[in-house]
Amino acid sequence: MPNESDFHEGAELPAIGWKRREQMEADEQRTLAPFAQKSGNSRGRKFPEPPHVYRTEFQRDRARIIHSRAFRRLEYKTQVFLNGTADHLRTRLTHTFEVASISRTIARALGLNEDLTESIALAHDLGHAPFGHSGEEMLAECMRGHGGFEHNRQSVRVVELLEAAYPAFPGLNLTFEVLEGLQKHQATNAGEARSPSLEAQVADLADEITYYSHDLDDALDFAILDSDQLDESAIWRRSHERVAAQNPELSGVELHKNIIRDIIDLQVRDVLATSASAIVAAAPASAEAVRLQRANLIRSSDELSAANRELRRFLYANVYYHPRVAVVNRRACEMLRTVFEGYMREPERLGDAAARRIEREGLHRTICDYIAGMTDRYLLEEHARLSAAES
Repeated sequence: MPNESDFHEGAELPAIGWKRREQMEADEQRTLAPFAQKSGNSRGRKFPEPPHVYRTEFQRDRARIIHSRAFRRLEYKTQVFLNGTADHLRTRLTHTFEVASISRTIARALGLNEDLTESIALAHDLGHAPFGHSGEEMLAECMRGHGGFEHNRQSVRVVELLEAAYPAFPGLNLTFEVLEGLQKHQATNAGEARSPSLEAQVADLADEITYYSHDLDDALDFAILDSDQLDESAIWRRSHERVAAQNPELSGVELHKNIIRDIIDLQVRDVLATSASAIVAAAPASAEAVRLQRANLIRSSDELSAANRELRRFLYANVYYHPRVAVVNRRACEMLRTVFEGYMREPERLGDAAARRIEREGLHRTICDYIAGMTDRYLLEEHARLSAAES
């Protein structure tokens, strides 16, 4: 019977079916595509750490992300509709899980590293401000002239600096490959690299697939779209016709849910077919060869890309700027501005941990980091406290 001491770093695991990290790495070399990023070939971490006994490097990254405080706070951050508006509407956390699910589906079908793809997907929104994209725009406005704010860059700050889970280093000390996926189009330390790993490209495109389809789904649940409006979208029209032909008895919510499901399936099928053709044509022999490509190999077809651009315009016109969404978000964002300005007047309200960063990061950036990490609920509570103190 194994005991607790069998599981410390460097310990020998009993030979009763356990799989060591080295075996998992060998499995990746044998089963993944040659152009997949293998965990055994990782460029490692900024702060070197000994390898784990029974987890690959990307499995460790995934666990660190899921166990982070920033990840838990996503449960109470707005996706599109203000958090708490209705029980079934998506939050930033449920969106993240959906991105991770679609990412794994695509990665598995293309023979890529699922653990790396999922880790990137799970971390991609850690830097989002409260109140969704409206909150991001307001925080960017508050930071104009002081370095700005953009949630992708903030996600990197969260995992490299702001999470404080380990005594030996700041942040989560994630692998180069996960950080590469979070940096998206920013400059990296990859030398001649022009493109990120295919796993990073998959997570990025899965995010797009997810928010297109699920923002439509939430808008239907929130009853701000009608059938005539929906038929303006070529993607909706196409899937509506397919589902109605196959299931003529469906109507109402059941019909809408099946249309959304068909839209996601259409998007994923298109990405798989288009990406597979692009990979075959480019014939990258390794993950490093992928990085030398001038354009991403994970992509949608030209036809579907055009339809997605049209869908994006539709969502902005009919959902994101709809009065029932925009008015509430605008009011919430004014509260965000008020809290930011309140901290500028009274930085002592930030608390000791944040205050210690002011000298190094500057007051504006420290406040920005603090507010970006807030949940919707906490920012509303902080606004109430500041208002009470000033009245």
